Amino acid sequence: MRLALFFLFALTATAETTVLRAQRMIDVVSGRLISPATIVVVDSYISAINPATLPAGAPVVDLGNVTLLPGFIDMHVHLLLESATRYRIDVISETPAEAVLRSTVNARKTLLAGFTTVRELGQLHPTKDLLAVAMAKASDAGWIDSPRIVAAGHAISITGGHIDPEMSSPVSAGLFQLGPEQGIADGVDEAVKAVRWQIKRGAQVIKISATAGVTSVEPTMGAQQMTKDEMKAVVDEAARHGVKVAAHAHGTEGIIAAVQAGVASIEHGSFLNDEAIRLMKERGTYLVPTSGLGETIDLSNAPAIVKQKADIALPAARVSLRKAALAGVKIALGTDAPLIPFGQNAKEFYAMVDRGLSPLDSLRAGTINAADLLGVNDRGQLTSGKLADIVAVPGNPLEDIRTTENVVFVMKGGKIYRRP
Repeated sequence: MRLALFFLFALTATAETTVLRAQRMIDVVSGRLISPATIVVVDSYISAINPATLPAGAPVVDLGNVTLLPGFIDMHVHLLLESATRYRIDVISETPAEAVLRSTVNARKTLLAGFTTVRELGQLHPTKDLLAVAMAKASDAGWIDSPRIVAAGHAISITGGHIDPEMSSPVSAGLFQLGPEQGIADGVDEAVKAVRWQIKRGAQVIKISATAGVTSVEPTMGAQQMTKDEMKAVVDEAARHGVKVAAHAHGTEGIIAAVQAGVASIEHGSFLNDEAIRLMKERGTYLVPTSGLGETIDLSNAPAIVKQKADIALPAARVSLRKAALAGVKIALGTDAPLIPFGQNAKEFYAMVDRGLSPLDSLRAGTINAADLLGVNDRGQLTSGKLADIVAVPGNPLEDIRTTENVVFVMKGGKIYRRP
């Protein structure tokens, strides 16, 4: 009996080893193209790169003429949303359970596109339950095919602000009476309570709405909404729990106030001026530009006010990204999916190159920069000791960044989800 138990323990304790071979890989830190490339994966982690000898008996996955890259990271998604223009209708028509089950399809599309980690920046369903946090737990447990999810829960907004559900469709007017538990907060005390509630329910990042927005029906899009004191209170409270804050911000005044309050990232940043750029560089604040959505967002059914604002904000955002890149502001990739459709997240790589980033800097924005913004050091590059989050694309993305839109192999944590 003891002998049988010994062999059973030995069997279950044996590490699972896989060897990946490809024509080349990219070291996103140095920018070097390494050819050929062999990666040894043991359980969930990378064990060795191009070792002199391979582990005996380990299965070999020969991917041929492809380039290996770290799993991509999207720092701005909304997995629970289906489209840019009808999601408030979904809030009214769906139960929380239906929303989560539908959203598992979005998560799987994102994973198969090579994005092995996402930052989920705010559900809009008015329930007190944090649905994206539940999805994150399901992903970690292996219940669903999904990227690793870093979830914000409810984004924090003033009453009548951009993220107040009633401000995005006349249909929802008067339906909800929301408070700090759902992220609607006025004044410092309520802002602090909103942060505490999200973290209590499992949020790993806090999102605030520093300014008005584009897809809501309010007449302004850049006006500052949260006060600087409210924003600083959110940042300070989150910091006590070791949590970072991301700020939705279009207008210059609100961007500057959010940076001064200490947020980790500015989301969108449509109207950056020299002062905002100087402050972001000085404080190390990231820009998550979500610029690619300008080519993919479908506003055909949007209210007229939304279309008018988009006509102004989208071109301005392209200019702001170019200025920020030239000035050396730190940039991390974000898509605002579903504004870029789920599964097409890699279009953001090309958008950043089109606005002035080099292909290498674009790749860094979606790998090591994003990992740095998340505050993790276990992913974002192909090196020994990192998570085995690995993707493969045909061709050389340093020469043609659009190859990132044709991912042929996806491994997350040592498990293969897609192969040629």
